[in-house]
Amino acid sequence: MFDLYQTDRHSKARLGRIKTKRGFINTPVFMPVGTQASVKALDLRELNEIGTEVLLGNTYHLFLRPGLDIIRKAGGLHRFMNWHKPILTDSGGFQVYSLAKIRSVRDEGVEFRSHLSGEKLFLGPRESMAIQRELGSDIAMLFDECPPHGCSEDELKAAVKRTIDWAGICAEQSRADGQLYFGIVQGANSPELRQHCAKELTSMDFDGYAVGGVSVGEPEPEMMHAIEITEPYLPQNKARYAMGLGTPAQLIELVARGIDMFDCVLPTRVARNGTAYTSKGAINLRASHKKEDFGPIEEGCECFACRKYTRAYLRHLLKADEILGLRMLSVHNSHFYHEVMRQIRSHLAAGTFDEYRKAFISVYKPTSKVLKERANSKI
Repeated sequence: MFDLYQTDRHSKARLGRIKTKRGFINTPVFMPVGTQASVKALDLRELNEIGTEVLLGNTYHLFLRPGLDIIRKAGGLHRFMNWHKPILTDSGGFQVYSLAKIRSVRDEGVEFRSHLSGEKLFLGPRESMAIQRELGSDIAMLFDECPPHGCSEDELKAAVKRTIDWAGICAEQSRADGQLYFGIVQGANSPELRQHCAKELTSMDFDGYAVGGVSVGEPEPEMMHAIEITEPYLPQNKARYAMGLGTPAQLIELVARGIDMFDCVLPTRVARNGTAYTSKGAINLRASHKKEDFGPIEEGCECFACRKYTRAYLRHLLKADEILGLRMLSVHNSHFYHEVMRQIRSHLAAGTFDEYRKAFISVYKPTSKVLKERANSKI
């Protein structure tokens, strides 16, 4: 399932590989978000060219549209979208809490109204795993309750209890051929609840574990703290996944804290606003001073956008509302995230991750004071 090859001597960073039915996933890895069976603005050729090894799909969205009947008739999610490498599917729990118009949480699951049609629906651990079985994903996330940031202590305790109880139910469900199950540790910033949840889930011996309840509106220090108080209780011999994170600088710091897998909508989301990631930070290509800038988005970048187009031309496309502009920024940003992961793996293999980490954080703008301090301290 997961082979751990090397651990950095200056941090908890890990070099490894996940084995799935449809191929290997080299870690640390970034997973482009294909929520509705598509990564926004990118086609399969582009995803393959930038080196994508695994995509993320979402149970909630695919259940609502196009629906299981269509995906079943297509022969599963991989055939439906013509992607034949690994796919990880989220359980849909987060979307139920964040998108559903009206919801009612009970011990059996969540009754909610679709954000698309208003139809009353129900999703619980049995239903979520059955949907993911039909989708045929290579990695299926367990159904959990993701409490909102700032919830009361009683609400947090209840969410952790349901997450543990639902994990037990998920474990009993049948799987698609070769499908891996990943548990999700909840507990917000409570060391006691994180420890309790992690110990209960790891006792069930799932194939991997995620840190949930991060990137839900909490400040960056709280997000880092949640990772730091959870990681010690996760097995060394299982893959670890931080859900919904983060910026390039955050990813490097999370790798240093022992995390192996990431997903985030930022590469394509900020591209649609005219923002491009570079090794020195994010830049706004809509800015007026880019009007006569005839260099690539980033010197030395090997992505298609940087090899073929200038900042001035891309700015023109963005200002003219031409789709090609946001597509090329999406290509570049997604390539950049994959390149950061490639650099991390390369430096871990060479034993130079600590130097790479400090060098990256020192020039990446803007980088928070928290990340700069932590990059130069022992973990």
